[in-house]
Amino acid sequence: MSTSNSHLTIKELRAKAEQAKDKKAGLGPDINLLDYSDQVEDLPLIDLTSLSTDEQKRLLLAGVDPQERNRSGTFVQMDHSIVCRQVYQEGLEVLDTEEALKKYDWVREKYWWKAVPVDADKYTSQAERKWTKGYFLRALPGVKSIYPIQACLYLSQDGIAQNVHNIIIVEEGSELHIITGCAVGSHVKSALHVGISEFYVKKGAKLTFTMIHNWEEKIEVRPRSAAIVEEGGLFLSNYICVQPVKSLQMYPKVTLEGKNAVTRLNSILLATPNSLLDVGGRAVLKAPNSRAEVMSRAIAKGGKIWARGHLIGEAPQIKAHLECQGLILGETGIIHAIPELDGRHPDVDLSHEASVGKIDQEEIEYLMARGLSEEEAIASIVRGFLDVKIEGLPPELQVHLDKALVAGEKYML
Repeated sequence: MSTSNSHLTIKELRAKAEQAKDKKAGLGPDINLLDYSDQVEDLPLIDLTSLSTDEQKRLLLAGVDPQERNRSGTFVQMDHSIVCRQVYQEGLEVLDTEEALKKYDWVREKYWWKAVPVDADKYTSQAERKWTKGYFLRALPGVKSIYPIQACLYLSQDGIAQNVHNIIIVEEGSELHIITGCAVGSHVKSALHVGISEFYVKKGAKLTFTMIHNWEEKIEVRPRSAAIVEEGGLFLSNYICVQPVKSLQMYPKVTLEGKNAVTRLNSILLATPNSLLDVGGRAVLKAPNSRAEVMSRAIAKGGKIWARGHLIGEAPQIKAHLECQGLILGETGIIHAIPELDGRHPDVDLSHEASVGKIDQEEIEYLMARGLSEEEAIASIVRGFLDVKIEGLPPELQVHLDKALVAGEKYML
């Protein structure tokens, strides 16, 4: 496990972050960080069922159940405050990252800024310089989660920046399922979410991570994520964003360091009018017999989508596939699919498939001839396009993925 941040002291990390505080990201529109406030009201611990009906609904649309049914643990952060933290299964840990750094010296030494460079851009810089907690989730060796852990990062105050740093560790031989959502209060007119997430999947471990974003039209979002997967490990990541957002730019990277390591990255995207989504997935296959799939479904309904994918094969007998399918609804909207294959060894098998188009009028007429209205016909076709049954996804998570897609239908039709 080696990155440019290895063996740096706290002082050195902070110095690198300071040097990058004005460094624009290579992708996505630039944001003036000074437009957002660091001053927020502290919030107390709460029972999630005491939240308003609207707030509970927004949590549910992000996959987080306020009643915590069939959950192994819960973590909810509102703005800069941890308002709920519970763990219900022995062998699992649910902490905030500030607690984890105080409890375990090895978190900073082995995991803090080891997968994501602290000086990648102004957003990683801000996450270090103005860090506002985040979650630490861990499965101890050999432990298999019975139910998913749920986590939510929520924006409740207008005009603020939330700068979180998350650490997820799945120890050797363990199995962890996580459903995490990001959401915003209906009264929030503008805000910025910066989220650093570092994933560490150890030998023979399995991590299923499903993220559902439930934003609003004036929210800016800049996640920065990376995963390191060891021998025989599996990292399955599902990302759903089918609600309005002002701009979203993310390009998670997975490094398969051990032989027989596997990753699958799936994303489902919707760009409504005035939304800009620049979303990708990069897999670096460094070990023999490693496998990767990067799959996306993108719908532009008046907005713009850049759908990126990058496969880098560096070892023999690796196999990886990249696929992007885009659908443009209406007269406006842009989808720009950018697949990249980078073979660095003669014995690699890398492939890609990309398509962008509109709904075939003949398909609509075919369904209308069988009794559907035009709107019902279009809805049926869109549902079929988004009906992605993800291999290895636990039924509990598939249910929430399906609910998120249903909730987004009103923006698609």
